[in-house]
Formats: sequence, structure tokens, C-alpha cells
Amino acid sequence: MNAWNTIYDEFNPIAFSLGSIEVHWYGLAYACAIVIAFYIALRMIQKDPKRFPIERKEFESYFLWAELGIVLGARIGYILIYEPNSSYYLTHFWQIFNPFDSHGNFVGIRGMSYHGGLVGFLIASYLYSRKDLKKLLIYLDLIAISLPLGYVFGRIGNFLNQELVGRIVPKDSHLGQIIGIMVDNQLRYPSQLIEAFLEGVIVFLMVMWAKKHTKTHGLLIVVYGLGYSLMRFIAEFYREPDSQMGVYFLNLSMGQILSLLMVIVSLGILLYATKNSKKIKENQ
Repeated sequence: MNAWNTIYDEFNPIAFSLGSIEVHWYGLAYACAIVIAFYIALRMIQKDPKRFPIERKEFESYFLWAELGIVLGARIGYILIYEPNSSYYLTHFWQIFNPFDSHGNFVGIRGMSYHGGLVGFLIASYLYSRKDLKKLLIYLDLIAISLPLGYVFGRIGNFLNQELVGRIVPKDSHLGQIIGIMVDNQLRYPSQLIEAFLEGVIVFLMVMWAKKHTKTHGLLIVVYGLGYSLMRFIAEFYREPDSQMGVYFLNLSMGQILSLLMVIVSLGILLYATKNSKKIKENQ
């Protein structure tokens, strides 16, 4: 047993309190994720205006739409997919975004689905671009390259919040014994950090490689979708399945099943990009 194994004993998921309002590390990490994604996107617009011919003011408006779509989609997606009492929320819709418990205490909004956020993001992007669809793929590519590093902070937030814990480390796993974290007297994989590396850092490198070697609008979001799906599928082997969900056919988790569906969506975007890429280039 090393100091890293018991790191959860050394810190509190609550960063600080403002009166009765407790500010969690996860909330701060999520705020950092938004700022980083926004900054990277602006840098890309400045450095590569030919690939991203978007004015800053125009992007700022789009970013608000995208972020709203992500938050709404992530929360509603969690309720529909993971929440065991989803019927209650569907009949008390206002409770989905209620940050207070039944006693009036501020607890924040808990339970977000990445794949639900993805659906919300795509819907928001389409609605924003519907009057000028030739820019839709440009917006999607811009988010594809700015999102992964922001995502890293989101998963670090999950780690600091001591949620989405990993599977129990087998006793014969030497590496697992070194990197594992004690949770409820069980040594578990730090799945949140594994996801941060695979789904954040590795996917970012994939998208950057695609940016260097491709010129067609829409391919960056396709590479992101396929890359994320693969990395998430792998990471799920280290992440404890949601207790209310368990595993399904072939022992796949819900996260793995949704990642396979994400592959289909990515291929659909690829077909759309291939069909419309010439038109997009002509309108630049």
C-alpha cells in the first residue's frame, strides 16, 4: 500500500463553501474545461482562418448554443438512460435542473451523460447553423479539436469528486496495485484518470494528426467521434458499471453500447461530409 492508494483520505471533494453553498472540485473542473475549450477554439480560429473562417463574435454566439445543448442533453440523457426513477422526473420536469434538495439545501445538479451531451451538442449545432448549413461542419470540426483537452479536466473533476469509480483491481495485477485507489475498502482502478488520458489526451492527438493530414471539412469531428468511441470502449473495462445498469450482452456496459452507436453516428457524419465537402469549399 502506497500513499497514492489512499489519496482519497487526504482531501475533501468540497473545495470551499459560500455560506450554505458548497462548491465542489467537480464544478471548478467543469468551469476550467469550458474556459480551456473556448480558448483553444479561439486560438484555432486565429492560427488557421482558412480552415476555420469564422469571426470571433460569431463563434462566441455559437459556443453559447453548443454549451447549452451539451448541458441540456447531458442532464436529460442521464435521466432517460441512467436514472432509475426517470418516470418521476418525466412527470416533474422542473426537478431535472433543480439544484436544491427537498430540505432547500444547495446540492448542485448531479448526474450527467456524455453521450446525452453529444446529442444535445449536435442538435444545438444544427439549429444554430440551419440558416447557413455550409458552416455546420466547420463548427463541428472546431469543437472536435477544442473539446478533448477540456474533457481532461471534466474527468479530473470526477476523480476529485470521488465518483464514477473504477473496477476492483485483481490481486495479480502488479500495475493495478500501484495505481489503484482505495474506495470503500476496495482497491479500484483510477478509471477517471484513465479516461482523462485515453479520451482526452489521446483523442486530442488523433484530431491534431487529422488536422495536419486532411483538408475536408467534417473529417475532424469524424475522427473525434471514432477516436472517442474506441478510447471509451477500452476505458470501460476499467470503470465500474453503473450499479443500476450492470452489463448487457457480451458483458458490455451501457457506455460501451452507446460508444458503438456513436460509431454509427460518426460514419453518418462522414457520409454527409463526403457528399457536401465540394460545396463547402466552393463557398469559402
